[in-house]
Amino acid sequence: MDIKSIVSQHQELVRPLRRQLHRIPEAGFKEEKTSRFVADFLKDMGLEVETGIARHGVVGHLKCASSGKTLLIRADMDGLPVTEETGLAFASTHQGMMHACGHDGHMSMVLVTARILKGLAQRMKGHVKFVFQPAEEGPGGALPMIEEGVLENPRVDYCLGCHVWPHIPEGSIGIRPGPLMAAMDRFDLTVLGRDGHGAMPHLCVDTIDVATQVVNALQRVVSRQTDPTHPAVLTVGTFHAGNAFNVIPKKAVLSGTTRTFDRDVWQHFPDQMEKIIGGVCDSMGASYELNYQKGFPPLINDEQMAARVRRSAEQVVGKDRVVVPEPTMGGEDMACFLERSKGCYFFLGVGRKNGISLHHARFDFNESILPLGVETYCRVAMDLLGES
Repeated sequence: MDIKSIVSQHQELVRPLRRQLHRIPEAGFKEEKTSRFVADFLKDMGLEVETGIARHGVVGHLKCASSGKTLLIRADMDGLPVTEETGLAFASTHQGMMHACGHDGHMSMVLVTARILKGLAQRMKGHVKFVFQPAEEGPGGALPMIEEGVLENPRVDYCLGCHVWPHIPEGSIGIRPGPLMAAMDRFDLTVLGRDGHGAMPHLCVDTIDVATQVVNALQRVVSRQTDPTHPAVLTVGTFHAGNAFNVIPKKAVLSGTTRTFDRDVWQHFPDQMEKIIGGVCDSMGASYELNYQKGFPPLINDEQMAARVRRSAEQVVGKDRVVVPEPTMGGEDMACFLERSKGCYFFLGVGRKNGISLHHARFDFNESILPLGVETYCRVAMDLLGES
């Protein structure tokens, strides 16, 4: 069986699918047109299709010739609140929304993979679930889909996902065993003091003074309380206080994010922050309110699955085009699937000389590389489920 030849026969389908999806980007948990498009395509090829999972999630079920393991292949569906500036003939028709993170490419690859594997089902054992997930960009659709049973009936044994990646060369495939993407949390902090005249600070509790001390002290979580061999980030991204030059404000409002690859560090971030913020505020006569919101866990690839994907990818692009990408502090809720089944999330290189990255209003990629992702999916699926 020549997988490369079979994919080649379907490669002209990838481009129009990507372009149709690119035209209709929708916000997280609002992917009505997108989910309808995906579901109709899967139904037309004869798959059993579930819709309305976590609002707009879609699952296509491929039952193979005989019983066996279950593989989940996942694509994310949502766009970003970005006004497109690509000038493409198939640019977004939804004002203020854009597929600026490649999710249109992700969906088209999995749709074509579904069609190919449907034709190969008699040579496979087990079950494939093609999962189209809402709200990856936030607040996260993977966990709600899991809570609604997407990993059950039948129970998922393996999972795969792919992201187009501008930080590795175009046409390469990036596979990294172990930690690949960081846990991603958010915090919102309100520091409360006593307002008053700027000329009489002794009668006030200056929230700007307190909050700046808090910002400085929080850096100790990473610099002095975290093992330096375990990368971590704590960033304060917003700081708002006061609206008059001669008034000490009663309140300062801050927000930020934490990132790490280490599960233990991830679990301890909230307590460490609470102690530091509480200590600074107590010492300066202020109070505070901290809202720490857990986001996505660290994305960690199973080493055995990563090795399987590497072997398949080498057959697709050659050994010299399979690279080990640098881990990134960006977050991805594919991590939720990887926590619960053996899986691998790999990168498909779309790097160009212009250096335009994800989430940019002019982000675009060479559509001719998408069949490489399709072929990788198909080869791994046949490796896992193919009859020997």
